Amino acid sequence: MTKRYAVILAAGQGTRMKSKLYKVLHPVCGKPMVEHVVDQITTLNIEKTVTIIGHGAELVKSHLEGKSDFALQEEQLGTAHAVMQSEDVLGNLEGTTLVVCGDTPLIKAETMESLVKHHEEQGAKATILTGYTEAPDGYGRIIRSQSGLVERIVEHKDASQEERQVKEINTGTYCFDNKALFNTLKKVSNDNVQGEYYLPDVIEILQKEGEVVSAYQTSDFDETLGVNDRVALSQAEATMKKRINEQHMRNGVTIQDPVNTYIDAGVSIGRDTIIMPGTVIKGNSSIGEDSLIGPNTEVKDSTIGDRTVVKQSVAHDSSIGSDVQIGPFAHIRPDSSIGDEVKIGNFVEIKKASFGKGSKASHLSYIGDAEVGSDVNIGCGSITVNYDGKNKHLTTIEDGVFVGCNSNLVAPVKVGKGAYIAAGSTITEDVPGESLSIARARQVNKENYVQNLNHKK
Repeated sequence: MTKRYAVILAAGQGTRMKSKLYKVLHPVCGKPMVEHVVDQITTLNIEKTVTIIGHGAELVKSHLEGKSDFALQEEQLGTAHAVMQSEDVLGNLEGTTLVVCGDTPLIKAETMESLVKHHEEQGAKATILTGYTEAPDGYGRIIRSQSGLVERIVEHKDASQEERQVKEINTGTYCFDNKALFNTLKKVSNDNVQGEYYLPDVIEILQKEGEVVSAYQTSDFDETLGVNDRVALSQAEATMKKRINEQHMRNGVTIQDPVNTYIDAGVSIGRDTIIMPGTVIKGNSSIGEDSLIGPNTEVKDSTIGDRTVVKQSVAHDSSIGSDVQIGPFAHIRPDSSIGDEVKIGNFVEIKKASFGKGSKASHLSYIGDAEVGSDVNIGCGSITVNYDGKNKHLTTIEDGVFVGCNSNLVAPVKVGKGAYIAAGSTITEDVPGESLSIARARQVNKENYVQNLNHKK
């Protein structure tokens, strides 16, 4: 079997993005564009992948470390010059090389596999992935002979008026015989408007030398979108979002309003879970089966179990168990661990806290830097007072504790198993298990106070 290699072009600055962020690192559905491309390529039978880096090189490497080798293009002199930078890694190898742009996040592994297969079946030295569009402005045009064979690719800025009428365009993705590619790159000149070394010129040189040059036209033009500005970025985001949502629905997830549901690439959702409108699920998140998420809920880098309801709430960097009720209007902040059968109600904020099975904080509470045991009831308006102005301190609430409404637990403090905290208490010392702690001023009623006050006036 022919060995296969891949070169990803990711060295350009992307000035049209008008951004401090390097172009190929702009995210599409939560993942940098270039990482989408690399992840698709890793599903193919590729022996070695080389990413050409330039602007923002170290940042790109940090995202792709372990997924790709790298070659540096110090001066951006065109796509042919970029591919030449991989010669030290690939130049002497036999096989087929796939060349893909790092700003084409929508391209699918299936399309690239079909391109490579077509290339190898045709015995071609080069094969172009083409697309057909009614709006070809800005794209390189595929110029064919009368017999339909590919003669050359003409960049839009270099094309004549007649050539600009052609609607078959170059997507910027190619297959090459690897030896032929690197031999021909040495023959490419920069005699063009931009003074750059164009990779498409390899096609014309090979054709003039009598080599077989083929083309494979994709049936899905959306895949070919190259992101050069914020408008194209939004188009890529919309297309990817639709693709992701449809895949979840085909896998047994109900998404009530796909247009207004935003799910990042890589999110896992179990069968029969319902995602309601306005929900955003980001990062490395996983949701179990038979759960209900939303409406208007944000989940980021969190795991959620089975049969759990999270409505009109936010959960970040946390673990939430099964049969849990969260919200409305709850905030689960990072490093929280919510056990099974827990209830976190409206206007409750949890931060760096763990809740044992069956515990409840039903409304209007802040629980931060705390370890809450099982079957604990935290009354309305209760707070763990965790910050002394310099340091955070831990509150420990053991199993079966009942905390009355409007209580302050001033950390560091421990409430023992089965203890009761009277409503309105401010607890500053440890509470023994099975005890009742009352820490509030004794009520004093001064009879006739108002009458006497009015009499003095």
